[in-house]
Amino acid sequence: MLSGLSALKNEIAAKKRSLEDKSLIGEKKYFKRGELLAKEADEYWIKHGGNRDGTSGKDISPNKNASTGSKTDEANVQEAPALPRAEVLRRLRERDEPILLFGESEEGAFRRLRRLEILEPEINRGLRNDFQEALERVDQAYLNEILKNQDGGGVSRDVALIGEEITMESIKEQALELENGSNVIKCKVVLNFVQLILQIWGKTHNSRLEAEKVSVRGKMDSATYTQTQTYLKPLIKGLKKRSLPEDIMECLVEIVENCIERDYVKANDVYLQMAIGNAAWPIGVTMVGIHARTGREKIFSKHVAHVLNDETQRKYIQGLKRLMTKCQDYFIAAPSKCVEYRALAPL
Repeated sequence: MLSGLSALKNEIAAKKRSLEDKSLIGEKKYFKRGELLAKEADEYWIKHGGNRDGTSGKDISPNKNASTGSKTDEANVQEAPALPRAEVLRRLRERDEPILLFGESEEGAFRRLRRLEILEPEINRGLRNDFQEALERVDQAYLNEILKNQDGGGVSRDVALIGEEITMESIKEQALELENGSNVIKCKVVLNFVQLILQIWGKTHNSRLEAEKVSVRGKMDSATYTQTQTYLKPLIKGLKKRSLPEDIMECLVEIVENCIERDYVKANDVYLQMAIGNAAWPIGVTMVGIHARTGREKIFSKHVAHVLNDETQRKYIQGLKRLMTKCQDYFIAAPSKCVEYRALAPL
């Protein structure tokens, strides 16, 4: 008991000496805890040769058990060149991080961004808006053309065209052979139709006035075209390799046939059957014993909503719908056979 009491007295005496050394009490009988913490922080930074805000001097962490990897990251952060404040804000917002923490300086925010980029590179890349990326690609293409043609003076802002020259008449002739049921002919007709509409769309973009191309609306149209090209690449690849699922292929052939006949209402109905389906998406266990569920047959064929299969199918199905809309604009039909009829002058 006496040893415990003596230890307590020694601790109290040590606390008093510590307070006297820090000159916190003086003539007063009390002090604020905040003053003690501030004094200890000043002593820490003086001991390690830095400033209290940590913006200069040696940036040494008080945790002496830090790993070698974290020390390397800190060194990389310190050696990296400073970015403009606007760029720092943009990158932090892309990562859903606060642009400024309480009590943090602008340099501290920059160092925090660098630390995040080292520890978690491209964390939200897959969640970015792909239309915004298409806009950025269009702007970058314009910038590259300007830099390339600075001396020549002629700057091309045309969109890229893919495939060979195709006409609607040649597609109609090929469509006459669809009755044979050959998968080669089906893939060829659908592929030529997709490339034809993309060509007409691209030529329409390239024929615009220069002022219209550089306007905000013009850039958005070019970005939509570029995005649609990207969306349709898996579809074009599948048509060339003849590797598309049979149920999707049947719907594509029917859509193309109706578009060739300029019956866009029927084409839209087939598109909805392919994209959404006419049955609920089957969820959960579909086989619980020796007897099949009555809803199991709806998993197959046109009952399936293909937009729910995966992101790749969703994108090229969306790209196909854009081509159907453009086909209706370029090849005018009677209003009763059009979807959301808009009167346009024929080509």
